[in-house]
Amino acid sequence: MPSFYTAIEINAPRSVVWQALIRKENWLRWNTYLYDLSPGQPFRVQESVSLSLKRASRETETPIDPRITVLQPTASLQWVYVAPGFLCEHGFELQDMGGDRTRYTHRIRFTGLLSGLFLPFIRREEQQGSRRMAQELKRYLEGY
Repeated sequence: MPSFYTAIEINAPRSVVWQALIRKENWLRWNTYLYDLSPGQPFRVQESVSLSLKRASRETETPIDPRITVLQPTASLQWVYVAPGFLCEHGFELQDMGGDRTRYTHRIRFTGLLSGLFLPFIRREEQQGSRRMAQELKRYLEGY
């Protein structure tokens, strides 16, 4: 099953990073990878939210309706969505590094019959989008 991850250390307490991550109504301030299409609808386990992805700056947004599978405050947010021929799982994990520092990790995993076929076409852009989101979150929280 194809997968990859992005990790970065952010100079902010885990609770602050968590609030930025789950307050999707504020993503427009810092996030150019994921967009909130359901303002006011919080993340809730087993419920779907309307989001969109913009993997690369030249790409149009791709709407998705992921179902939240894990929501552990200040620790983990995970969702899954289905596209024709494959399933995609996103996992965001926060680890306290001490001294008001947090390790942010974003994992993406693809499964399904067509995942091997489509992945070569979207892998690079998906990785770039995930890395861009991590860098933007770091800049936003560190005040750059």
